[in-house]
Amino acid sequence: MLRFVTNFAAVFQGISLRTMWRTNCFKKIIGIYLYMVEKTSRTHRPHPTWDSEEKSVFDKGIFFSARQAIQRHASGGNILIAVTVLALVVANIPGINHSYFEFWDQEVRLQLGDFNLFSHSGEPMTLLAFINDALMAIFFFSIGLEIKREVLVGELSSFRQALLPIVGALGGMIVPVSIFYFMSKGTDYSGGAAIPMATDIAFSLGVLAMLGKRVPVSLKIFLTTLAVVDDIGGIIVIAAFYSSHIDAMLLVYAAALFGVLLLGSALRIKSKIFYLSIGGLIWFLFLNSGIHPTIAGVLVAFCVPATPVFAPKKYIKIIRRSISHFSDDEPDDLERKSILDKEQMNWLKEVESASDKVISPLQDLEDTLHPTVNNFILPLFAFANAGIYLMDMSFVSIFEGLSLAIICGLMIGKFVGILGFSWLCVKLGLAPMPAHSNWHMMSSIAMLGGIGFTVSLFIATLSFDAMDPHQADLLAHSKLGIVCGSVISGVIAFLWLHLTLPKGVAPDAIDE
Repeated sequence: MLRFVTNFAAVFQGISLRTMWRTNCFKKIIGIYLYMVEKTSRTHRPHPTWDSEEKSVFDKGIFFSARQAIQRHASGGNILIAVTVLALVVANIPGINHSYFEFWDQEVRLQLGDFNLFSHSGEPMTLLAFINDALMAIFFFSIGLEIKREVLVGELSSFRQALLPIVGALGGMIVPVSIFYFMSKGTDYSGGAAIPMATDIAFSLGVLAMLGKRVPVSLKIFLTTLAVVDDIGGIIVIAAFYSSHIDAMLLVYAAALFGVLLLGSALRIKSKIFYLSIGGLIWFLFLNSGIHPTIAGVLVAFCVPATPVFAPKKYIKIIRRSISHFSDDEPDDLERKSILDKEQMNWLKEVESASDKVISPLQDLEDTLHPTVNNFILPLFAFANAGIYLMDMSFVSIFEGLSLAIICGLMIGKFVGILGFSWLCVKLGLAPMPAHSNWHMMSSIAMLGGIGFTVSLFIATLSFDAMDPHQADLLAHSKLGIVCGSVISGVIAFLWLHLTLPKGVAPDAIDE
Protein backbone atom coordinates (compact mmCIF):
# COMPACT_ATOMS: atom_id res chain seq x y z
CA MET A 1 0.00 0.00 0.00
CA LEU A 2 2.91 2.35 0.78
CA ARG A 3 4.30 1.93 -2.73
CA PHE A 4 0.87 2.64 -4.19
CA VAL A 5 0.55 5.83 -2.14
CA THR A 6 3.98 7.09 -3.27
CA ASN A 7 3.32 6.35 -6.94
CA PHE A 8 -0.20 7.80 -6.72
CA ALA A 9 1.28 11.01 -5.28
CA ALA A 10 3.87 11.18 -8.05
CA VAL A 11 1.14 10.83 -10.68
CA PHE A 12 -0.92 13.61 -9.11
CA GLN A 13 2.09 15.91 -8.82
CA GLY A 14 2.92 15.68 -12.50
CA ILE A 15 -0.58 16.20 -13.92
CA SER A 16 -2.40 19.49 -13.92
CA LEU A 17 -6.00 19.49 -12.71
CA ARG A 18 -7.31 20.86 -16.00
CA THR A 19 -5.51 18.23 -18.06
CA MET A 20 -6.72 15.50 -15.73
CA TRP A 21 -10.34 16.54 -16.17
CA ARG A 22 -10.18 16.98 -19.96
CA THR A 23 -8.63 13.54 -20.52
CA ASN A 24 -10.93 11.73 -18.08
CA CYS A 25 -7.76 10.93 -16.15
CA PHE A 26 -9.32 12.14 -12.90
CA LYS A 27 -12.22 9.71 -13.19
CA LYS A 28 -9.78 6.84 -13.81
CA ILE A 29 -7.61 7.83 -10.86
CA ILE A 30 -10.67 7.89 -8.56
CA GLY A 31 -11.59 4.43 -9.80
CA ILE A 32 -8.06 3.11 -9.20
CA TYR A 33 -7.97 4.72 -5.79
CA LEU A 34 -11.32 3.25 -4.71
CA TYR A 35 -10.23 -0.16 -6.01
CA MET A 36 -7.00 -0.01 -3.98
CA VAL A 37 -8.86 1.15 -0.85
CA GLU A 38 -11.23 -1.80 -1.25
CA LYS A 39 -8.34 -4.21 -1.69
CA THR A 40 -6.35 -2.93 1.28
CA SER A 41 -9.40 -2.79 3.58
CA ARG A 42 -9.97 -6.55 3.32
CA THR A 43 -8.97 -8.88 6.10
CA HIS A 44 -5.19 -9.43 6.12
CA ARG A 45 -4.14 -12.75 4.64
CA PRO A 46 -0.81 -14.25 5.88
CA HIS A 47 -0.14 -15.85 2.49
CA PRO A 48 -1.90 -13.74 -0.14
CA THR A 49 -2.49 -14.98 -3.64
CA TRP A 50 -1.99 -12.76 -6.66
CA ASP A 51 -3.87 -12.71 -9.89
CA SER A 52 -1.97 -11.63 -13.02
CA GLU A 53 -3.23 -8.05 -12.91
CA GLU A 54 -2.25 -7.56 -9.25
CA LYS A 55 1.17 -9.11 -9.84
CA SER A 56 1.77 -6.76 -12.78
CA VAL A 57 0.97 -3.75 -10.59
CA PHE A 58 3.18 -5.13 -7.81
CA ASP A 59 6.14 -5.75 -10.15
CA LYS A 60 5.84 -2.26 -11.61
CA GLY A 61 5.87 -0.78 -8.11
CA ILE A 62 8.96 -2.76 -7.14
CA PHE A 63 10.96 -1.56 -10.13
CA PHE A 64 9.40 1.92 -10.48
CA SER A 65 12.28 4.03 -9.16
CA ALA A 66 14.93 1.83 -10.77
CA ARG A 67 13.21 1.91 -14.17
CA GLN A 68 12.71 5.68 -13.99
CA ALA A 69 16.42 6.24 -13.25
CA ILE A 70 17.45 3.87 -16.05
CA GLN A 71 15.16 5.58 -18.59
CA ARG A 72 16.37 9.07 -17.66
CA HIS A 73 20.05 8.12 -17.88
CA ALA A 74 19.55 6.23 -21.15
CA SER A 75 17.85 9.17 -22.87
CA GLY A 76 20.55 11.50 -21.53
CA GLY A 77 23.18 9.16 -22.97
CA ASN A 78 21.77 9.53 -26.48
CA ILE A 79 22.01 13.31 -26.20
CA LEU A 80 25.60 13.03 -24.90
CA ILE A 81 26.64 10.90 -27.87
CA ALA A 82 25.23 13.44 -30.36
CA VAL A 83 26.76 16.43 -28.56
CA THR A 84 30.20 14.77 -28.32
CA VAL A 85 30.26 14.11 -32.07
CA LEU A 86 29.15 17.71 -32.70
CA ALA A 87 31.92 19.09 -30.46
CA LEU A 88 34.58 17.04 -32.28
CA VAL A 89 33.30 18.21 -35.66
CA VAL A 90 33.04 21.91 -34.72
CA ALA A 91 36.48 21.89 -33.09
CA ASN A 92 38.08 20.78 -36.38
CA ILE A 93 36.24 22.92 -38.98
CA PRO A 94 38.51 25.75 -40.18
CA GLY A 95 36.97 29.19 -39.65
CA ILE A 96 34.63 27.95 -36.91
CA ASN A 97 36.97 26.18 -34.52
CA HIS A 98 38.72 29.41 -33.50
CA SER A 99 35.40 30.92 -32.40
CA TYR A 100 34.50 27.66 -30.64
CA PHE A 101 37.61 27.71 -28.44
CA GLU A 102 37.45 31.47 -27.80
CA PHE A 103 33.79 31.29 -26.76
CA TRP A 104 34.61 29.37 -23.57
CA ASP A 105 37.06 32.08 -22.44
CA GLN A 106 34.35 34.72 -21.94
CA GLU A 107 33.93 36.01 -18.40
CA VAL A 108 30.83 35.19 -16.35
CA ARG A 109 29.59 37.59 -13.66
CA LEU A 110 26.72 37.68 -11.18
CA GLN A 111 27.62 40.92 -9.48
CA LEU A 112 26.18 43.09 -6.72
CA GLY A 113 28.38 46.14 -6.21
CA ASP A 114 31.95 44.86 -5.97
CA PHE A 115 30.89 41.32 -5.05
CA ASN A 116 30.84 38.78 -7.88
CA LEU A 117 29.38 35.41 -6.92
CA PHE A 118 31.09 33.72 -9.87
CA SER A 119 34.62 34.68 -8.93
CA HIS A 120 37.62 32.62 -7.89
CA SER A 121 40.36 34.28 -5.84
CA GLY A 122 39.01 37.69 -6.82
CA GLU A 123 39.04 36.91 -10.57
CA PRO A 124 35.81 36.38 -12.56
CA MET A 125 35.23 32.84 -13.82
CA THR A 126 35.44 32.04 -17.50
CA LEU A 127 32.47 30.34 -19.11
CA LEU A 128 34.40 27.06 -19.17
CA ALA A 129 35.23 27.37 -15.46
CA PHE A 130 31.59 28.23 -14.73
CA ILE A 131 30.47 25.02 -16.47
CA ASN A 132 33.12 22.85 -14.79
CA ASP A 133 32.92 24.36 -11.29
CA ALA A 134 29.36 25.70 -10.96
CA LEU A 135 27.08 23.69 -13.25
CA MET A 136 28.94 20.46 -12.50
CA ALA A 137 28.38 21.15 -8.79
CA ILE A 138 24.65 20.80 -9.59
CA PHE A 139 25.44 17.50 -11.33
CA PHE A 140 27.30 16.26 -8.25
CA PHE A 141 24.45 17.52 -6.07
CA SER A 142 22.07 15.28 -8.03
CA ILE A 143 24.59 12.42 -7.69
CA GLY A 144 24.61 13.00 -3.92
CA LEU A 145 20.81 12.84 -3.83
CA GLU A 146 20.87 9.62 -5.84
CA ILE A 147 23.51 8.07 -3.56
CA LYS A 148 21.50 8.95 -0.43
CA ARG A 149 18.31 7.48 -1.94
CA GLU A 150 20.13 4.31 -3.01
CA VAL A 151 21.56 3.87 0.51
CA LEU A 152 18.18 4.43 2.17
CA VAL A 153 15.75 2.57 -0.10
CA GLY A 154 17.58 1.51 -3.26
CA GLU A 155 20.04 -1.17 -4.33
CA LEU A 156 22.59 -0.07 -1.69
CA SER A 157 20.10 -0.46 1.17
CA SER A 158 20.59 -4.24 1.28
CA PHE A 159 24.18 -5.36 1.89
CA ARG A 160 23.86 -8.71 0.11
CA GLN A 161 21.99 -7.13 -2.81
CA ALA A 162 24.57 -4.35 -3.13
CA LEU A 163 27.69 -6.44 -2.55
CA LEU A 164 28.23 -7.66 -6.13
CA PRO A 165 28.11 -4.20 -7.82
CA ILE A 166 30.18 -2.73 -4.95
CA VAL A 167 32.89 -5.38 -5.35
CA GLY A 168 32.75 -5.05 -9.15
CA ALA A 169 33.07 -1.27 -8.89
CA LEU A 170 36.07 -1.58 -6.55
CA GLY A 171 37.79 -3.83 -9.07
CA GLY A 172 36.81 -1.41 -11.82
CA MET A 173 38.61 1.37 -9.96
CA ILE A 174 41.68 -0.45 -8.60
CA VAL A 175 42.79 -2.25 -11.78
CA PRO A 176 42.52 0.73 -14.23
CA VAL A 177 44.37 3.04 -11.83
CA SER A 178 47.09 0.37 -11.36
CA ILE A 179 47.51 -0.11 -15.13
CA PHE A 180 47.72 3.66 -15.69
CA TYR A 181 50.21 4.05 -12.83
CA PHE A 182 52.60 1.39 -14.16
CA MET A 183 52.36 2.75 -17.72
CA SER A 184 52.97 6.36 -16.59
CA LYS A 185 55.47 5.83 -13.77
CA GLY A 186 58.21 8.47 -13.93
CA THR A 187 56.42 10.60 -16.55
CA ASP A 188 54.96 14.11 -16.26
CA TYR A 189 51.42 12.79 -16.65
CA SER A 190 51.40 10.27 -13.79
CA GLY A 191 49.09 12.64 -11.88
CA GLY A 192 46.24 11.61 -14.17
CA ALA A 193 46.04 8.07 -12.76
CA ALA A 194 42.44 8.57 -11.59
CA ILE A 195 41.18 9.41 -15.10
CA PRO A 196 40.25 5.84 -16.20
CA MET A 197 38.51 4.90 -12.91
CA ALA A 198 35.08 6.33 -13.81
CA THR A 199 32.05 4.80 -15.55
CA ASP A 200 29.60 7.08 -17.37
CA ILE A 201 26.15 5.83 -16.41
CA ALA A 202 24.31 7.84 -19.08
CA PHE A 203 26.51 6.67 -21.97
CA SER A 204 26.55 3.03 -20.86
CA LEU A 205 22.78 2.84 -20.35
CA GLY A 206 22.36 4.59 -23.70
CA VAL A 207 24.21 1.67 -25.33
CA LEU A 208 21.99 -0.85 -23.50
CA ALA A 209 18.90 1.07 -24.62
CA MET A 210 19.85 0.31 -28.25
CA LEU A 211 19.24 -3.37 -27.51
CA GLY A 212 15.71 -2.71 -26.21
CA LYS A 213 14.03 -5.30 -23.98
CA ARG A 214 16.52 -8.04 -24.80
CA VAL A 215 18.65 -6.83 -21.87
CA PRO A 216 17.46 -8.12 -18.46
CA VAL A 217 16.39 -5.34 -16.08
CA SER A 218 18.57 -6.95 -13.39
CA LEU A 219 21.67 -6.27 -15.52
CA LYS A 220 20.69 -2.63 -16.01
CA ILE A 221 20.19 -2.25 -12.25
CA PHE A 222 23.60 -3.91 -11.64
CA LEU A 223 25.27 -1.46 -14.04
CA THR A 224 23.45 1.53 -12.54
CA THR A 225 24.45 0.57 -8.99
CA LEU A 226 28.04 -0.07 -10.08
CA ALA A 227 28.19 3.39 -11.67
CA VAL A 228 26.82 4.98 -8.47
CA VAL A 229 29.62 3.30 -6.44
CA ASP A 230 32.08 4.53 -9.09
CA ASP A 231 30.76 8.05 -8.54
CA ILE A 232 31.37 7.70 -4.80
CA GLY A 233 34.96 6.69 -5.56
CA GLY A 234 35.37 9.64 -7.92
CA ILE A 235 34.03 12.04 -5.29
CA ILE A 236 36.51 10.74 -2.71
CA VAL A 237 39.40 11.06 -5.16
CA ILE A 238 38.44 14.63 -6.12
CA ALA A 239 38.17 15.63 -2.45
CA ALA A 240 41.43 13.96 -1.44
CA PHE A 241 43.76 14.65 -4.38
CA TYR A 242 42.47 17.68 -6.28
CA SER A 243 42.45 20.32 -3.57
CA SER A 244 45.23 22.87 -3.07
CA HIS A 245 46.08 26.14 -1.29
CA ILE A 246 43.57 25.48 1.48
CA ASP A 247 42.09 28.56 3.17
CA ALA A 248 41.24 27.23 6.64
CA MET A 249 39.09 30.22 7.64
CA LEU A 250 36.74 29.82 4.70
CA LEU A 251 36.41 26.12 5.52
CA VAL A 252 35.45 27.04 9.11
CA TYR A 253 32.67 29.28 7.73
CA ALA A 254 31.55 26.44 5.43
CA ALA A 255 31.56 23.98 8.33
CA ALA A 256 29.39 26.37 10.36
CA LEU A 257 26.86 26.53 7.50
CA PHE A 258 26.89 22.74 7.26
CA GLY A 259 26.07 22.72 10.95
CA VAL A 260 23.06 24.92 10.18
CA LEU A 261 21.91 22.47 7.49
CA LEU A 262 22.29 19.51 9.83
CA LEU A 263 20.41 21.38 12.55
CA GLY A 264 17.65 22.18 10.05
CA SER A 265 17.44 18.51 9.09
CA ALA A 266 17.28 17.51 12.78
CA LEU A 267 14.51 20.06 13.36
CA ARG A 268 12.64 18.57 10.38
CA ILE A 269 12.78 21.69 8.23
CA LYS A 270 11.46 20.53 4.84
CA SER A 271 11.88 23.78 2.85
CA LYS A 272 13.95 23.14 -0.29
CA ILE A 273 14.80 26.86 -0.47
CA PHE A 274 16.47 26.59 2.95
CA TYR A 275 18.87 23.86 1.79
CA LEU A 276 19.52 25.28 -1.69
CA SER A 277 20.26 28.85 -0.54
CA ILE A 278 22.66 27.79 2.22
CA GLY A 279 24.12 25.22 -0.19
CA GLY A 280 24.90 28.04 -2.66
CA LEU A 281 26.86 29.89 0.04
CA ILE A 282 28.79 26.73 0.92
CA TRP A 283 29.61 26.24 -2.77
CA PHE A 284 31.08 29.76 -2.94
CA LEU A 285 33.17 29.17 0.19
CA PHE A 286 34.48 25.87 -1.18
CA LEU A 287 35.28 27.50 -4.52
CA ASN A 288 37.54 30.05 -2.85
CA SER A 289 38.91 27.81 -0.07
CA GLY A 290 40.90 25.41 -2.26
CA ILE A 291 38.51 22.46 -1.92
CA HIS A 292 36.93 21.64 -5.27
CA PRO A 293 33.41 23.17 -5.22
CA THR A 294 31.70 20.10 -6.67
CA ILE A 295 32.30 18.39 -3.31
CA ALA A 296 30.03 20.99 -1.72
CA GLY A 297 27.20 19.79 -3.96
CA VAL A 298 27.55 16.22 -2.69
CA LEU A 299 27.77 17.19 0.98
CA VAL A 300 24.75 19.51 0.77
CA ALA A 301 22.76 16.70 -0.91
CA PHE A 302 23.46 14.44 2.08
CA CYS A 303 21.77 17.03 4.34
CA VAL A 304 18.50 17.15 2.36
CA PRO A 305 15.72 15.36 4.32
CA ALA A 306 14.51 12.03 2.99
CA THR A 307 11.25 12.06 4.96
CA PRO A 308 8.08 13.83 3.72
CA VAL A 309 5.98 16.45 5.51
CA PHE A 310 2.96 14.10 5.60
CA ALA A 311 3.22 10.46 6.59
CA PRO A 312 1.45 8.16 4.09
CA LYS A 313 -1.27 7.41 6.69
CA LYS A 314 -2.15 11.10 6.98
CA TYR A 315 -2.01 11.47 3.19
CA ILE A 316 -4.44 8.58 2.73
CA LYS A 317 -6.79 10.18 5.24
CA ILE A 318 -6.73 13.52 3.37
CA ILE A 319 -7.31 12.16 -0.12
CA ARG A 320 -9.91 9.69 1.16
CA ARG A 321 -11.85 12.60 2.64
CA SER A 322 -11.45 14.80 -0.44
CA ILE A 323 -12.28 12.17 -3.05
CA SER A 324 -15.24 10.89 -1.05
CA HIS A 325 -17.05 14.11 -2.03
CA PHE A 326 -17.20 12.76 -5.60
CA SER A 327 -18.68 9.39 -4.64
CA ASP A 328 -22.26 10.73 -4.85
CA ASP A 329 -21.83 11.85 -8.45
CA GLU A 330 -23.03 9.53 -11.16
CA PRO A 331 -20.36 8.26 -13.61
CA ASP A 332 -22.30 9.79 -16.51
CA ASP A 333 -22.22 13.19 -14.80
CA LEU A 334 -18.45 12.95 -14.40
CA GLU A 335 -18.17 11.96 -18.05
CA ARG A 336 -20.16 14.94 -19.30
CA LYS A 337 -18.82 17.56 -16.89
CA SER A 338 -16.08 19.77 -18.32
CA ILE A 339 -15.85 22.57 -15.72
CA LEU A 340 -15.37 22.02 -12.00
CA ASP A 341 -17.34 24.03 -9.48
CA LYS A 342 -15.57 25.94 -6.69
CA GLU A 343 -16.01 23.21 -4.08
CA GLN A 344 -14.63 20.54 -6.40
CA MET A 345 -11.64 22.73 -7.22
CA ASN A 346 -10.93 23.15 -3.50
CA TRP A 347 -11.18 19.40 -2.90
CA LEU A 348 -8.75 18.66 -5.72
CA LYS A 349 -6.35 21.41 -4.63
CA GLU A 350 -6.32 19.82 -1.18
CA VAL A 351 -5.33 16.51 -2.78
CA GLU A 352 -2.72 18.27 -4.92
CA SER A 353 -1.22 20.03 -1.90
CA ALA A 354 -1.14 16.80 0.09
CA SER A 355 0.52 15.01 -2.85
CA ASP A 356 3.33 17.57 -2.82
CA LYS A 357 3.87 17.04 0.90
CA VAL A 358 3.92 13.23 0.83
CA ILE A 359 6.98 13.31 -1.46
CA SER A 360 10.21 13.95 0.46
CA PRO A 361 12.43 16.96 -0.42
CA LEU A 362 15.17 14.51 -1.46
CA GLN A 363 12.98 12.65 -3.97
CA ASP A 364 11.36 15.86 -5.21
CA LEU A 365 14.71 17.56 -5.87
CA GLU A 366 16.17 14.47 -7.51
CA ASP A 367 13.17 14.12 -9.82
CA THR A 368 13.15 17.86 -10.62
CA LEU A 369 16.89 18.06 -11.35
CA HIS A 370 17.21 14.98 -13.56
CA PRO A 371 15.85 16.60 -16.76
CA THR A 372 18.04 19.69 -16.28
CA VAL A 373 21.15 17.65 -15.52
CA ASN A 374 20.70 15.02 -18.24
CA ASN A 375 19.37 17.27 -21.00
CA PHE A 376 21.30 20.49 -20.37
CA ILE A 377 24.21 20.42 -17.90
CA LEU A 378 25.91 17.20 -19.02
CA PRO A 379 25.48 17.89 -22.77
CA LEU A 380 26.83 21.43 -22.25
CA PHE A 381 29.79 20.04 -20.27
CA ALA A 382 30.47 17.52 -23.04
CA PHE A 383 30.20 20.15 -25.79
CA ALA A 384 32.61 22.45 -23.93
CA ASN A 385 35.17 19.80 -22.98
CA ALA A 386 35.06 17.14 -25.70
CA GLY A 387 36.13 19.47 -28.51
CA ILE A 388 39.67 18.29 -29.39
CA TYR A 389 41.68 19.88 -32.19
CA LEU A 390 42.98 16.85 -34.09
CA MET A 391 44.71 18.52 -37.04
CA ASP A 392 48.05 18.95 -35.24
CA MET A 393 48.02 15.41 -33.78
CA SER A 394 49.49 12.40 -35.52
CA PHE A 395 47.47 9.21 -35.71
CA VAL A 396 50.29 7.39 -33.91
CA SER A 397 49.87 9.66 -30.85
CA ILE A 398 46.59 7.90 -30.06
CA PHE A 399 48.49 4.70 -29.33
CA GLU A 400 51.36 6.06 -27.26
CA GLY A 401 52.03 7.86 -24.01
CA LEU A 402 49.12 9.37 -22.09
CA SER A 403 46.41 8.45 -24.59
CA LEU A 404 47.46 4.79 -24.65
CA ALA A 405 47.61 4.60 -20.84
CA ILE A 406 44.02 5.90 -20.60
CA ILE A 407 42.75 3.61 -23.38
CA CYS A 408 44.32 0.58 -21.69
CA GLY A 409 42.97 1.66 -18.33
CA LEU A 410 39.43 1.99 -19.68
CA MET A 411 39.36 -0.99 -22.05
CA ILE A 412 41.51 -3.56 -20.25
CA GLY A 413 41.50 -2.27 -16.68
CA LYS A 414 37.75 -1.79 -16.38
CA PHE A 415 36.99 -5.12 -18.08
CA VAL A 416 39.44 -7.17 -16.00
CA GLY A 417 38.64 -5.33 -12.77
CA ILE A 418 34.82 -5.48 -12.92
CA LEU A 419 34.61 -9.02 -14.33
CA GLY A 420 37.42 -10.48 -12.20
CA PHE A 421 36.23 -9.08 -8.88
CA SER A 422 32.59 -9.98 -9.68
CA TRP A 423 33.60 -13.54 -10.62
CA LEU A 424 35.49 -13.98 -7.33
CA CYS A 425 32.54 -12.58 -5.37
CA VAL A 426 30.11 -15.03 -6.99
CA LYS A 427 32.44 -18.06 -6.82
CA LEU A 428 33.14 -17.45 -3.13
CA GLY A 429 29.39 -17.45 -2.51
CA LEU A 430 29.36 -13.88 -1.20
CA ALA A 431 26.67 -12.67 -3.61
CA PRO A 432 24.43 -14.15 -6.34
CA MET A 433 24.58 -13.35 -10.05
CA PRO A 434 22.01 -10.85 -11.36
CA ALA A 435 18.80 -12.68 -12.29
CA HIS A 436 18.51 -14.07 -15.84
CA SER A 437 22.19 -13.37 -16.59
CA ASN A 438 25.27 -15.40 -17.52
CA TRP A 439 28.99 -14.70 -17.74
CA HIS A 440 28.75 -13.60 -21.37
CA MET A 441 26.35 -10.85 -20.27
CA MET A 442 28.50 -9.97 -17.26
CA SER A 443 31.56 -9.74 -19.52
CA SER A 444 29.72 -7.34 -21.81
CA ILE A 445 28.64 -5.19 -18.85
CA ALA A 446 32.24 -5.16 -17.61
CA MET A 447 33.32 -3.90 -21.04
CA LEU A 448 30.60 -1.24 -20.90
CA GLY A 449 32.23 -0.04 -17.68
CA GLY A 450 35.07 1.20 -19.88
CA ILE A 451 32.89 4.09 -21.05
CA GLY A 452 34.40 6.66 -18.70
CA PHE A 453 33.55 9.87 -20.51
CA THR A 454 31.87 12.53 -18.28
CA VAL A 455 33.63 11.99 -14.94
CA SER A 456 36.85 10.94 -16.72
CA LEU A 457 36.83 14.22 -18.67
CA PHE A 458 36.09 16.06 -15.45
CA ILE A 459 39.05 14.47 -13.63
CA ALA A 460 41.27 15.17 -16.67
CA THR A 461 40.45 18.89 -16.47
CA LEU A 462 41.47 18.79 -12.80
CA SER A 463 44.67 16.84 -13.52
CA PHE A 464 46.11 19.13 -16.19
CA ASP A 465 46.07 22.93 -16.26
CA ALA A 466 44.83 24.20 -19.62
CA MET A 467 46.56 27.57 -19.04
CA ASP A 468 50.02 25.98 -19.27
CA PRO A 469 50.97 25.09 -22.90
CA HIS A 470 52.55 21.73 -22.04
CA GLN A 471 49.74 20.81 -19.64
CA ALA A 472 47.20 21.89 -22.26
CA ASP A 473 48.78 19.43 -24.70
CA LEU A 474 48.54 16.67 -22.08
CA LEU A 475 44.89 17.61 -21.49
CA ALA A 476 44.15 17.30 -25.23
CA HIS A 477 45.80 13.86 -25.37
CA SER A 478 43.96 12.73 -22.25
CA LYS A 479 40.64 13.77 -23.83
CA LEU A 480 41.58 11.88 -26.98
CA GLY A 481 42.35 8.77 -24.93
CA ILE A 482 39.05 9.08 -23.04
CA VAL A 483 36.98 9.44 -26.21
CA CYS A 484 38.77 6.59 -28.03
CA GLY A 485 38.72 4.25 -25.03
CA SER A 486 35.05 4.96 -24.35
CA VAL A 487 34.00 4.50 -27.98
CA ILE A 488 35.95 1.24 -28.43
CA SER A 489 34.59 -0.15 -25.14
CA GLY A 490 31.04 0.81 -26.08
CA VAL A 491 31.23 -0.73 -29.58
CA ILE A 492 32.75 -4.01 -28.34
CA ALA A 493 30.18 -4.27 -25.54
CA PHE A 494 27.27 -3.57 -27.91
CA LEU A 495 28.41 -6.19 -30.45
CA TRP A 496 29.09 -8.73 -27.70
CA LEU A 497 25.64 -8.27 -26.21
CA HIS A 498 23.97 -8.23 -29.63
CA LEU A 499 25.54 -11.58 -30.52
CA THR A 500 25.12 -13.34 -27.17
CA LEU A 501 21.80 -12.07 -25.77
CA PRO A 502 18.86 -14.42 -26.32
CA LYS A 503 16.46 -13.29 -29.02
CA GLY A 504 13.18 -11.87 -27.82
CA VAL A 505 12.15 -10.10 -24.64
CA ALA A 506 14.09 -10.70 -21.41
CA PRO A 507 12.15 -12.66 -18.73
CA ASP A 508 12.12 -9.70 -16.30
CA ALA A 509 11.25 -7.04 -18.88
CA ILE A 510 8.35 -4.82 -17.80
CA ASP A 511 5.94 -3.06 -20.13
CA GLU A 512 6.13 0.72 -19.86
